[in-house]
Amino acid sequence: QVQLVESGGGLVQAGGSLRLSCAASGSRFSINLMGWYRQAPGKQREMVATITSGGRTNYADSVKGRFTVSRDNAKNTVYLQMNSLKPEDTAVYYCNIVTSRALSFWGQGTQVTVSS
Repeated sequence: QVQLVESGGGLVQAGGSLRLSCAASGSRFSINLMGWYRQAPGKQREMVATITSGGRTNYADSVKGRFTVSRDNAKNTVYLQMNSLKPEDTAVYYCNIVTSRALSFWGQGTQVTVSS
């Protein structure tokens, strides 16, 4: 059974930084894509950043230059370094993985709150 364990959320003032981590375990197949999505109250879930097993990254325009996604393939862990945080970054952040068999799994979510 695949499990994704997220950590690192919390409350921070605008301009501050947080680092999210997500460790995946239990997958029988290799993990092709790892990433972060977020959902703010009353809004749809949106992609924040993704990274392939080869290290290719993709970012939402709203976070480019402020957030950095990285991964440790040996540990099946993905990170999201968030700098220069803004109140509009407030959301529940979800980790996602996609395996080589195109199976998608989600973490339980971690709250990030940025105060102005």
